[in-house]
Amino acid sequence: MKKIKYITLVLLGVLSVSSCKDYLTVEPLTTVAQPALYESETGFKDALTGIYMQMKSNQLYGENMTMTTMEHLVSSWETDVSSVGSNLNSFNYTDAGVQNTFEGIFGAEYKVIANINAILDHIDEKKDVFQPGMYETIKSECLALRAYCHLDLLRLFGPIPTNPTVGNKLPYVTHFNITPNAGVSFSVYQEKLLKDLDDAAALAQNVDPILNYSLAELKDPGPAKAFYPSDYFLAYRYLRMNYYAVKALQARAYLWFGNKEKAYECARIVIDAKNNNGTEKFHLGTKADFDPAADYVLTCEHIFGLFDNGLFRRNDAVLNILKRREKDAALFTASLYGETGKDIRGEKNILWRTKNNKTTLYKYWVTAEASTLKQIPLLRISEMYLIAVETGPQAEAQQLWDKFRTARNIGPLALPADAKLLQDEVIQEYRKELYGEGQAFFAYKRVNAPISMIKFASADAIVNYLLPMPKTETVNLDR
Repeated sequence: MKKIKYITLVLLGVLSVSSCKDYLTVEPLTTVAQPALYESETGFKDALTGIYMQMKSNQLYGENMTMTTMEHLVSSWETDVSSVGSNLNSFNYTDAGVQNTFEGIFGAEYKVIANINAILDHIDEKKDVFQPGMYETIKSECLALRAYCHLDLLRLFGPIPTNPTVGNKLPYVTHFNITPNAGVSFSVYQEKLLKDLDDAAALAQNVDPILNYSLAELKDPGPAKAFYPSDYFLAYRYLRMNYYAVKALQARAYLWFGNKEKAYECARIVIDAKNNNGTEKFHLGTKADFDPAADYVLTCEHIFGLFDNGLFRRNDAVLNILKRREKDAALFTASLYGETGKDIRGEKNILWRTKNNKTTLYKYWVTAEASTLKQIPLLRISEMYLIAVETGPQAEAQQLWDKFRTARNIGPLALPADAKLLQDEVIQEYRKELYGEGQAFFAYKRVNAPISMIKFASADAIVNYLLPMPKTETVNLDR
């Protein structure tokens, strides 16, 4: 049985995107072993674990959607002439390498969604195989992960949200099947995505251990510990798609859809979350959090992310990618963070270092022994502060802005009274705060920022936020 389950997990990932005819279809063999996988709670857990394994692939959040492709779109890294990165810098979407990269991302996201849907298509009929609370936990997680992937597809391949009728129509896929899925309108896509998140939050709000335990307690379960679960599967809630991750994703989604009131409401739920002793559930990292464990990615801020146990093995490869031309890191950090030398994100030999006469980002650097630091952040508390500052009432926004800046050691600063100037200030902070995490392009696209606003982009580049639909998918999505 274990062998059958393993084979099924692999087969579920084999979706054909090689031709229009095969869009979002699966090999017939895939469906044969599915029932065996979903006969037990363990099978559902294995299937969900497989989702996370897919998400941390290089095509998705292991590289393209975080460190590389998304960062090349905002000219973050040094590139060779005529390389894929160079063409992404200049928004040259006709380049074959760029098109292949986009096709890979597009197909990989929908493969993840298909496998999530396979779980959701079976989970209700097998509700009786779960111990108390596990059905709600797994279903909530799947619904929110489906929304997460769909939102990133929309943000990347969809229209600029302030002009939603111009651009690609994408399918919001909710079932595992071999039938081609037609693209839907921006409003329908929005409705389906927000419903998934509402349903996910409702399922998790009474059962998620993160509501009653701190991140530290969840990371260290066991006998005589504060958190001793009957099932250690629940210990992973500190990083997986937990209740607060759902609320954070709602904040991100509502901001994209232009609902500032709801974005602020959801962001504040995460910001204001407290542990039983009154301390913050997620706290803004300070310089002290970098030491002594070399926690350069500030895991205390992670609401949702991916654990990559092999991240340290890729250090050399990753550090060779995450570099700039500047021979002295101090020159680069002064340009990005200002010349005061106070901002913890730009301090010498912490996040940015000079390596082989190049400025290199050490955010993802870890050692083999760093068992709890091998995390790729996908939602962090600092983003919730930026969302709340942009969308909240003036007094509350100022208070949160000052708290955010104080954590970064740059002190309080009055927010602009003008809404557009305030938004511009916040958008530029995304660039500083989330460098190497794949979020800056989305921030610029959301406000249709001019090329002059994109730090380090060539002034000669013609910004284009409307990515083409991958050619292998166009016919089916236009039906």
